Amino acid sequence: MYYLSSPKMEKEESTLEGHEFYTAAVKYWEHVPPTIDGMLGGFGFISQIDIKGSTKFLKALFELKNPPLKTYALDCGAGIGRITKNLLLNHFKYVDLVEQNLKFLEVAKTCLKSHSTRICNYYPIGLQNFCFTAKYDVIWCQWVLGHLKRDDLIEFLKKCSSGLKSNGVIVIKENVTSSENLEIDTKDSSVTRPLSEFYRIFQESNLACIKEEQQHKFPRGLYPVYMFALKSDNKLQTSM
Repeated sequence: MYYLSSPKMEKEESTLEGHEFYTAAVKYWEHVPPTIDGMLGGFGFISQIDIKGSTKFLKALFELKNPPLKTYALDCGAGIGRITKNLLLNHFKYVDLVEQNLKFLEVAKTCLKSHSTRICNYYPIGLQNFCFTAKYDVIWCQWVLGHLKRDDLIEFLKKCSSGLKSNGVIVIKENVTSSENLEIDTKDSSVTRPLSEFYRIFQESNLACIKEEQQHKFPRGLYPVYMFALKSDNKLQTSM
């Protein structure tokens, strides 16, 4: 759920420190309209392509030897509920949404009104402060983890792992840089990381990547987008 292009970049994650990094992002999103175009940084026309790629990836996870169940999903950085409505509700009985922007959550409630019996919780909180309970089969994180600083991202992923049921999976779908450079967008206070940095973060979070795939058919000029399916190293060893 964050800006897809890169108008103003720095190359050090220390450009914005601590609390300032998060307050700057909050201020940015306060001025973004609660629409699909707003959620996708002016690229609303890619939404269907995105959902098709995500659907294909998710279906492949259900075909694994030890697949996640289709009971409960969590939509992280849910925005106005685009992913919940168009993807997660097609595959899971229940969904929770986490989104710190109250304006977005109110729009999500309206958009998802016809599915109210299947939306269990709307959590108005930032991911870095969210507390998990072990009830999710899939935790879906898309275009939002760039708003977490490195240490907070590792801590968040560890908490995600504790929030999974047996055979549960964390799915990450994020922009990656085309080089080995990490880039900071000071406009929306987000980080775009190279693949190698994602791999290091997964390792430090005690997570194993069981599936990886690049999203195709996006317009030229956008960052490459990758999908990762992650399981706890411990849970993976137990299920083998």
